[in-house]
Amino acid sequence: MSGVVSVRSSEVHGRGLYADCKIDAGQIVAEYVGEYVTQETADRREQLYRLQRRQDYQFRVSASLVLDATLKGGCARYINHSCNPNCIANIVEGEQHSHLKRVLIISKREIDANEELTYDYQFALETNLGLRVPCNCGSACCRGFLNWDTGIQGQTERNR
Repeated sequence: MSGVVSVRSSEVHGRGLYADCKIDAGQIVAEYVGEYVTQETADRREQLYRLQRRQDYQFRVSASLVLDATLKGGCARYINHSCNPNCIANIVEGEQHSHLKRVLIISKREIDANEELTYDYQFALETNLGLRVPCNCGSACCRGFLNWDTGIQGQTERNR
């Protein structure tokens, strides 16, 4: 997606993915790529990355398969969460004769040049206060946490 998006500093969280030019609604803006690993391997790596104080970029594509972009990923790993996102993450079937799924980042609406790209991570609901992940999206409809539903938007399974 060279020339369409770039990684820059973000007010939401560290780095973010930005539109380099105007993007029309419904356009594929990036593909989330990485190493396909089992859920068990992803869980082990999450603990290892935490011990290494390394940012973790994992995206669950099915109940048993995770795309780990932490060490072998592209620019889409830098797309931040928003409770009012301008993109969606669409999980699609891989190429013919492949069981692997692909994750496409698609614009929900027209996006201006230099606007940060975001999607809703849709983490699983967490009722344990100590395990909730604070949200920094700054949206007027912010839920306050990535893994909590205030009733503004519904939650589904953990996607990232």
